[in-house]
Amino acid sequence: MKHVKGMTLLEVMVALAVFAIAAVAVVNSIGAQVANLPILEERTLAQWVADNQMVDARLEQDFPAIGKKDGQTELAGKEWYWRKQVIKTTDEQFRMIQITVSDDQRFKRVLAQVNSYVVNQD
Repeated sequence: MKHVKGMTLLEVMVALAVFAIAAVAVVNSIGAQVANLPILEERTLAQWVADNQMVDARLEQDFPAIGKKDGQTELAGKEWYWRKQVIKTTDEQFRMIQITVSDDQRFKRVLAQVNSYVVNQD
Protein backbone atom coordinates (compact mmCIF):
# COMPACT_ATOMS: atom_id res chain seq x y z
CA MET A 1 0.00 0.00 0.00
CA LYS A 2 1.06 3.48 -0.73
CA HIS A 3 1.40 5.86 2.19
CA VAL A 4 -0.80 8.87 1.37
CA LYS A 5 -0.27 12.04 3.33
CA GLY A 6 -3.32 13.97 4.38
CA MET A 7 -5.65 14.68 7.25
CA THR A 8 -7.63 11.98 8.95
CA LEU A 9 -11.34 12.27 9.48
CA LEU A 10 -10.77 12.88 13.19
CA GLU A 11 -8.43 15.79 12.49
CA VAL A 12 -10.95 17.35 10.12
CA MET A 13 -13.73 17.00 12.69
CA VAL A 14 -11.61 18.62 15.42
CA ALA A 15 -10.71 21.50 13.09
CA LEU A 16 -14.39 22.02 12.21
CA ALA A 17 -15.34 21.98 15.90
CA VAL A 18 -12.71 24.63 16.70
CA PHE A 19 -13.90 26.77 13.79
CA ALA A 20 -17.55 26.38 14.85
CA ILE A 21 -16.78 27.49 18.41
CA ALA A 22 -14.82 30.50 17.13
CA ALA A 23 -17.62 31.41 14.70
CA VAL A 24 -20.25 31.27 17.47
CA ALA A 25 -18.11 33.52 19.65
CA VAL A 26 -17.71 36.06 16.85
CA VAL A 27 -21.45 36.05 16.08
CA ASN A 28 -22.29 36.53 19.78
CA SER A 29 -19.83 39.40 20.04
CA ILE A 30 -21.26 41.14 16.98
CA GLY A 31 -24.78 40.60 18.30
CA ALA A 32 -23.89 42.22 21.62
CA GLN A 33 -22.32 45.19 19.86
CA VAL A 34 -25.36 45.69 17.64
CA ALA A 35 -27.65 45.47 20.67
CA ASN A 36 -25.65 48.25 22.37
CA LEU A 37 -25.83 50.67 19.42
CA PRO A 38 -29.03 52.45 20.54
CA ILE A 39 -27.62 52.91 24.04
CA LEU A 40 -24.33 54.27 22.69
CA GLU A 41 -26.16 56.62 20.33
CA GLU A 42 -28.33 57.93 23.17
CA ARG A 43 -25.34 58.53 25.44
CA THR A 44 -23.39 60.19 22.66
CA LEU A 45 -26.23 62.63 21.96
CA ALA A 46 -26.61 63.33 25.69
CA GLN A 47 -22.87 64.01 25.91
CA TRP A 48 -23.17 66.49 23.02
CA VAL A 49 -25.99 68.29 24.85
CA ALA A 50 -23.90 68.43 28.02
CA ASP A 51 -20.87 69.73 26.12
CA ASN A 52 -22.97 72.39 24.36
CA GLN A 53 -24.43 73.59 27.67
CA MET A 54 -20.98 73.68 29.23
CA VAL A 55 -19.66 75.80 26.36
CA ASP A 56 -22.57 78.22 26.85
CA ALA A 57 -21.88 78.37 30.60
CA ARG A 58 -18.17 78.99 30.11
CA LEU A 59 -18.78 81.72 27.53
CA GLU A 60 -20.77 83.83 30.01
CA GLN A 61 -18.83 86.96 30.88
CA ASP A 62 -19.98 87.26 34.50
CA PHE A 63 -18.72 85.09 37.36
CA PRO A 64 -21.53 82.55 37.84
CA ALA A 65 -23.78 82.80 40.87
CA ILE A 66 -24.18 79.73 43.07
CA GLY A 67 -27.39 77.89 42.29
CA LYS A 68 -29.23 75.56 39.99
CA LYS A 69 -30.91 76.11 36.64
CA ASP A 70 -32.93 73.60 34.64
CA GLY A 71 -33.69 73.73 30.95
CA GLN A 72 -34.43 71.68 27.90
CA THR A 73 -33.18 71.57 24.37
CA GLU A 74 -33.88 69.60 21.21
CA LEU A 75 -31.21 67.58 19.48
CA ALA A 76 -31.62 64.92 16.80
CA GLY A 77 -35.40 65.11 17.00
CA LYS A 78 -35.52 64.39 20.72
CA GLU A 79 -36.06 66.54 23.82
CA TRP A 80 -33.19 66.57 26.32
CA TYR A 81 -33.38 67.96 29.83
CA TRP A 82 -30.31 69.57 31.36
CA ARG A 83 -29.47 70.89 34.79
CA LYS A 84 -26.69 73.39 35.43
CA GLN A 85 -25.43 73.57 39.00
CA VAL A 86 -22.90 76.15 40.09
CA ILE A 87 -21.19 74.91 43.22
CA LYS A 88 -19.06 76.85 45.67
CA THR A 89 -15.48 75.64 46.09
CA THR A 90 -13.04 76.11 48.97
CA ASP A 91 -11.43 78.99 47.06
CA GLU A 92 -13.76 81.99 46.68
CA GLN A 93 -12.21 82.81 43.30
CA PHE A 94 -13.33 79.49 41.75
CA ARG A 95 -16.71 77.93 41.05
CA MET A 96 -17.49 74.47 39.78
CA ILE A 97 -20.06 74.15 37.01
CA GLN A 98 -21.77 70.80 36.71
CA ILE A 99 -24.02 69.98 33.74
CA THR A 100 -26.27 66.93 34.00
CA VAL A 101 -28.34 65.65 31.05
CA SER A 102 -31.31 63.30 31.13
CA ASP A 103 -34.08 62.18 28.83
CA ASP A 104 -36.45 62.43 31.80
CA GLN A 105 -37.67 65.77 33.18
CA ARG A 106 -37.29 64.45 36.75
CA PHE A 107 -33.69 63.33 36.13
CA LYS A 108 -34.33 59.75 37.21
CA ARG A 109 -31.92 58.54 34.54
CA VAL A 110 -28.77 60.60 34.05
CA LEU A 111 -27.19 59.95 30.66
CA ALA A 112 -24.27 62.39 30.74
CA GLN A 113 -22.54 64.68 33.19
CA VAL A 114 -19.67 67.13 32.75
CA ASN A 115 -17.84 69.32 35.25
CA SER A 116 -15.65 72.33 34.82
CA TYR A 117 -14.20 75.15 36.89
CA VAL A 118 -14.27 78.87 36.24
CA VAL A 119 -12.17 81.57 37.84
CA ASN A 120 -13.26 85.06 38.82
CA GLN A 121 -11.46 87.44 36.44
CA ASP A 122 -12.32 90.59 38.43
